[in-house]
Amino acid sequence: MLVLLPPSEGKATGGTGPALEVGGLSLPALADAREAVLTELVELCAADEDKAAEVLGLSPGLRGEVAKNAALRTSGTRPAGEIYTGVLYDALGLASLDAAARRRAEESLLVFSGLWGAVRIGDAIPSYRCSMGVKLPGLGALGAHWRRAMAGPLPEAADGRLVLDLRSAAYATAWKPKGEVAERTATVRVLQSRMVGGVEKRSVVSHFNKATKGRLVRELLTAGVSPSGPGELVGALRDLGYVVEAAGPGKGGAWALDVVVTEL
Repeated sequence: MLVLLPPSEGKATGGTGPALEVGGLSLPALADAREAVLTELVELCAADEDKAAEVLGLSPGLRGEVAKNAALRTSGTRPAGEIYTGVLYDALGLASLDAAARRRAEESLLVFSGLWGAVRIGDAIPSYRCSMGVKLPGLGALGAHWRRAMAGPLPEAADGRLVLDLRSAAYATAWKPKGEVAERTATVRVLQSRMVGGVEKRSVVSHFNKATKGRLVRELLTAGVSPSGPGELVGALRDLGYVVEAAGPGKGGAWALDVVVTEL
């Protein structure tokens, strides 16, 4: 199973690991594309704080992120699984997984990023600020940049496995599974079910969408289940107590799963 995750907007700081080695990150075929983004981002942030803040879409309270980016090549690093924080990662709780579940997480989780393209949770990276929606003056839109770079490496990373795609829309632009990979891909939407006047009403949840996805991944990792396709994934999630409704395969080949919750 390959699980595609969005990053978090907020990130932990204070890395004490050695300085970044771009060539040492997972998916080494992305090294040149990573270096291109890193070089332009560092130069932009070191040269013009105002322009960098505008390009990155930073509010006045986040101007300190510019200096952080300017120092990316020399800053201390932490495993990506510690860098990314926020609702999804709190619910996923990587630090409290047992050894077997942790190994499965290191093998199966892939976090998408505007700066790195995609990294595994054990990759040593510094804290940074660069969303997939950024358009750098030289490289242009990062979604398009990564879409070109990932066309080969990502299908190889999928390597016959189920792809559980939990990315947000912005990060989904960087790579869209196609062909036989799409047939093994499932996306997940979280719906809240409520009874209003004796009639069931369903609504898409936002904040708790992330928490539910984090818990879902944690339970799959802890249970040690390894579904080979979307149909088996539906069965595994139902065995874990989730209410799942499946539609698929769709026009692009992927399955769409609705996870229905009554409590948030």
